[in-house]
Amino acid sequence: MTDQIERTTEATFESLDPRTGAVLATYPVANSAEVEAVVARARSAARWWDAQGFAGRRRWLLEYKSAIARDAADLAAVIAAETGKPSEDSLLEVMLGVEHLDWSARNAATTLRQRKVGSGLLAINQKAYVGYRPFGVVGVIGPWNYPLYTPMGSIAYALAAGNTVVFKPSELTPGVGVWLAEKWASLACPHPVFQTVTGDGSTGTALVESGVDKIAFTGSTATAKKVMATCATTLTPLIAECGGKDAMLVDSDADIGAAVEFATFGAMGNAGQTCAGVERIYVAAPVYDRFVSEFTTAVKALRPGGTTTSSYGPMTMARQSEIVRGQIEDALARGGKAVVGGLDSLHGPYIDPVILTEVPEESTAITEETFGPTVVVNKVRDLDEGIERANASKYGLGASVFTGDTAAGRRAAEKLDCGMVTVNSVLGFAGVPALPFGGTGDSGFGRIHGADGLREFSTVKSLTVQSFAAPVNLLTMRRKARNMKLSVLALKLRHGRG
Repeated sequence: MTDQIERTTEATFESLDPRTGAVLATYPVANSAEVEAVVARARSAARWWDAQGFAGRRRWLLEYKSAIARDAADLAAVIAAETGKPSEDSLLEVMLGVEHLDWSARNAATTLRQRKVGSGLLAINQKAYVGYRPFGVVGVIGPWNYPLYTPMGSIAYALAAGNTVVFKPSELTPGVGVWLAEKWASLACPHPVFQTVTGDGSTGTALVESGVDKIAFTGSTATAKKVMATCATTLTPLIAECGGKDAMLVDSDADIGAAVEFATFGAMGNAGQTCAGVERIYVAAPVYDRFVSEFTTAVKALRPGGTTTSSYGPMTMARQSEIVRGQIEDALARGGKAVVGGLDSLHGPYIDPVILTEVPEESTAITEETFGPTVVVNKVRDLDEGIERANASKYGLGASVFTGDTAAGRRAAEKLDCGMVTVNSVLGFAGVPALPFGGTGDSGFGRIHGADGLREFSTVKSLTVQSFAAPVNLLTMRRKARNMKLSVLALKLRHGRG
């Protein structure tokens, strides 16, 4: 929490290295009074930040981007220590975060500046404009699995849109949030435009209740519903980025080698702790056996652990292992088969790769988010059946389609009920800043990234300027009968003909 705010409580918590359990640092648990003080400072800074205009904010944000990029290795080390993910994965996360910061800074003016729109025949005497204004203060509640990349999709776009930001990182990864705030402070910005508060769930609740103008939340669907209920009491708008149960579809003409490589990365990367990772794979019957065989070989070569050369690290949140265990147990109890790993794959915070096959669709391994290095591979008749099964989920975040016919892949993508689809790759959208990120159903609502992400953190303002008196004035309490007759005639001539 910012040093300029006087502490009113001595409550603290420890950040732990999930690889070893060692204490990394101790952070304050900000209470309601402290959070309100930080939000008040953000509100006092909001007018100044808005007055900088798009050009001024762009200069500040690009300087911030450069400062992060210069110290990318240091930030990646913090991410690796708090999440347990390998150093290269942590550095990749920094790269993605920097790209989004850069894109939002450079594209805010083009996306959000006031523009003229057509007035239409009835308002021909009006010049019409639409513009976008910042909300004011945005509260961002971040996750632990991608503690930089994911919240940066809200922080960068909210700042570029003209809002000040108060960031509450996960209690598992507070150091990342503190690092980001300290790096911003190093720019010597004269006002507290970006601040971080640390703490547990009570701190997050305090931020939601603090009077911020919008909340950007990333986390579980269950927690999002609680946040939404709290927001409802004050009509505070909310963007919710929740979980996923993303499906990968493999058609009979797909490049199996490429599909296997992407499936391995999508399912096992970051120990499966990716909301848009691959958790279900539906493979067309003619190539099912080949896919399972090659996928099994690829996955068996992975080596989880806590070293820089490990394929992936531990469960960042220790209790996640029990959720993974429960889903494996449910799948096996319902007749599923473990062709790689199984219940003996769990070793404390570390979980060896698990591939399950022939899992009934009602199993929790199919219906609930896993968030671990476990994936289900089921056989389907063809791509159409794969689409049907993919759409049966209550989640609608992302999906992927592998096929030799990209036109067929695009047609399949249009039929999938989710916010993002990739054809012949997985997570391809994550590295494209111009593409909005978000889902449907239990995966949440609202969008970060891209022009839609900038608009997400803006309110719309409409403006008309009368240029001359209306030749046929209906906006008066003294309408002329002649004008009404002309208007009715125009209505029939303009819109009444089929």
